[in-house]
Amino acid sequence: MKRLTRVEEEIMQQIWRMESCSVQEILEALNQDPKPPHSTISSVVRILENKGFLGHRTEGRSYVYFPIITKAEYGSGSLDKLIGSYFGGSPKKLLSFLVNKEDLSLKDIQELQDRLEHNERKDEE
Repeated sequence: MKRLTRVEEEIMQQIWRMESCSVQEILEALNQDPKPPHSTISSVVRILENKGFLGHRTEGRSYVYFPIITKAEYGSGSLDKLIGSYFGGSPKKLLSFLVNKEDLSLKDIQELQDRLEHNERKDEE
């Protein structure tokens, strides 16, 4: 899966949130002051479409864009890349890193363990 630039990802976040929208609606949703020009957003949206992240349909005289790649699919690909690049392809090393960095509490770890055990039971059924 192709990577998104910071600006592309910011625009995709808006589109994922709205599910379908016009360039004008994206522009209005951005929390930037001053707002970027309409042509800038339009260019980024066309790039996203060329990368295969968006599709569009015509409504009247304008295009309405919608995501082809879900937020979860993009997140999964990003996580796989992170694990591969920084943790030798090992999710266990990522989890160990988070525990050692104290980003996970004991409660968080217990919840993860419970979820893993639940998934194991489902797989055995």
